Amino acid sequence: MQNVLTELEELKITPDAKEFLKEIASWCKFLSVLGFISIGLLLFGSFFLSLAYRSVPEIATSPFNAGALITFSYIVVVIIYIFPLYYLNQFSNKMKKALLSKEDKVLATAFKMLKSHYKFIGVFTIILLSVYLLLAIVAFAGLFSLS
Repeated sequence: MQNVLTELEELKITPDAKEFLKEIASWCKFLSVLGFISIGLLLFGSFFLSLAYRSVPEIATSPFNAGALITFSYIVVVIIYIFPLYYLNQFSNKMKKALLSKEDKVLATAFKMLKSHYKFIGVFTIILLSVYLLLAIVAFAGLFSLS
């Protein structure tokens, strides 16, 4: 059974903390919008590179379609980066709304979005580090098998 004092305790957001959260939400909005613009440019650039590869005669006649591979890989990167940007944008929107409306539920949802953002970034980082480690092991094994 919980202590009666802990049930009555509430976390108060001081005016300083409110200003910090407001500033954090503004920076998150800026970074998410910049991220969405960047992935839009990345998509545009991938199609442009695909067209550029088709115009090179040596590449256009080869059976391997480098332009399509580049476009596909850029689209995969865009799909991966949409999720953390979406979570960051939602955190910003919900935090601003929570600070204006003073609703605890909206504030909790804002922090849930921030948690999802960092969880995605953390899991993605672990996956990338694992892939890098695996590639390093394969590279070292290949080097030692040559000698």
